[in-house]
Amino acid sequence: MQADDESPGVPPSAPGLLAEIGQFGRAFKRLLGAQWHLLLAECGLARSAVSWMFLAGLVATVAGVGLGLSLLALVGLALAKWWGSWLLALVALCVLQLLVLLGAIMVFRRCMHWMSLPRSRDHWSALLRRAMRTGDTEVSTALDEPVKTERADHS
Repeated sequence: MQADDESPGVPPSAPGLLAEIGQFGRAFKRLLGAQWHLLLAECGLARSAVSWMFLAGLVATVAGVGLGLSLLALVGLALAKWWGSWLLALVALCVLQLLVLLGAIMVFRRCMHWMSLPRSRDHWSALLRRAMRTGDTEVSTALDEPVKTERADHS
């Protein structure tokens, strides 16, 4: 016969500290298993989210280009009605687009210049020049002092 505190199908547990360590091990194994399943589910969700993000980006790009073209057509129509000449309206739109394009090119070139880290390059070259002039014994003091760059134009 079985004792009242034992359930059928479960082996009797060892008394004391060994039983607690065994319970801890099984609980830890269940926790890691649950975390692993959660990680796998989230990785699958992230994988499908990337595909949906690409699709949404494509749709947003197409809709944005369509909206831009529609607004440009409306401005052209309004200019043609106002000036009474389609040719003058189209020339004005071309000039407006050319100005926007030139502005975007200037901003792009300025950003590329900033990405080259001009101030940091000037500072490091000045540090190296000063270190080369002072010699090996005074390098640490030369690096601690503030450095004035020789270039005045940093824009």
